[in-house]
Amino acid sequence: MICEMCGKDAPFTKYVFVEGSRLNVCQNCAKFGDDNRIKQSKISSNSTSNAQIIDQRLQKRQQRMRVKDIYRESETVKLIDDYGGVIKKARIAKGIDIEQFAASILEKKGILAKVEANDLIPDDKLIKKLEKVLNIKLTEMVSSGGSIYNSQSARMSLGDFIKKE
Repeated sequence: MICEMCGKDAPFTKYVFVEGSRLNVCQNCAKFGDDNRIKQSKISSNSTSNAQIIDQRLQKRQQRMRVKDIYRESETVKLIDDYGGVIKKARIAKGIDIEQFAASILEKKGILAKVEANDLIPDDKLIKKLEKVLNIKLTEMVSSGGSIYNSQSARMSLGDFIKKE
């Protein structure tokens, strides 16, 4: 018989495992592998631990592959829709004309007129000034809606966007 490892013609060969492969080898090459019976006992003893390791790795992979929505629980500050009307009503309720009001908060009359007409969105600094001087609230907390699917549902496909009749 021919040794599958060294290629010599040997009168006697036996099966051994060499680095996970089962080979028919001569007596000299048999020392490089494990005996068949030893390998089978190792496989049977490690099969339960291997199954547990595989399950743990699959669970970790499933957690990594889960869709993450970074905006799910975030809240943002948003300017109210009719901010100009609210500012104008509060200013008139205090009995101040726009020129005096602009001078009192160190802003230009044109800027305040545009803000009251909803033509100009005020920056954060001006919003804080107006809220403090007029005792009004111009911002509101808005929470985002999150993703359109959760981790339990299937992912969206092109078929979800096609109108079916």
